[in-house]
Amino acid sequence: MANDRYPSEQPRSTHQEIEAFLKHVNQAPAVLNAGVQGRLIFALDATLSRQPTWDQASHIQSEMFTATRDIGGLQIQLCYYRGFGEFESTPWLRNTTSLLNEMNNVSCRAGRTQIERLLQHACRETRREKVQAVIFIGDCVEETVDQLFAPAGELAMLGTPVFMFQEGNELVTKRTFKHIAELTGGAWCRFDSHSAQTLKDLLAAVAVFASGGRRALENFARNKQGEVLKLVHQLK
Repeated sequence: MANDRYPSEQPRSTHQEIEAFLKHVNQAPAVLNAGVQGRLIFALDATLSRQPTWDQASHIQSEMFTATRDIGGLQIQLCYYRGFGEFESTPWLRNTTSLLNEMNNVSCRAGRTQIERLLQHACRETRREKVQAVIFIGDCVEETVDQLFAPAGELAMLGTPVFMFQEGNELVTKRTFKHIAELTGGAWCRFDSHSAQTLKDLLAAVAVFASGGRRALENFARNKQGEVLKLVHQLK
């Protein structure tokens, strides 16, 4: 759900914002040993305002598996919250069909944000077995700053970066998402419903980072065409 307390800016991601996002990804520490399959938590706000982007993410999520196929692969756990205190997480999935089936079984429901609960869940998962990265897609934050920064700080100590993808441009959400990303060593990026290709490229970039670290991301960028190739080259 969006917050209208602040005037809206143009919501579409600028090249500068995407460049900054990829720069943070590229500067993050390498997190895998050779031969270890990466683990990535893919988390989404499934409250009612998120249905269009949930459908969009369902169509493009296969890029995360495809992009990492040649560097050891990827395990993804889908997490989402919706409704009245409903929070769900799947088993660790190893192929796009399983992830798509899980996402297709979910419909968005009105409710409040549960980002604190998500971050706490990510802490528990990475204490059990290392999680290389967390992706979160959302458009609103309703918890207090203190509620979110405590589990974010724990993820920072555990070495698990959080990559915050913001739909729209609500200003309190932007500040909070950016702070979580900076605190954990991840990154923030903004997109809108017209940014399907941008979202696809960024999901793939973080997935590659989760599978192989910084060097794998650099190799991925060299083999890409279009925006990722241009943006990563600009970072150098």
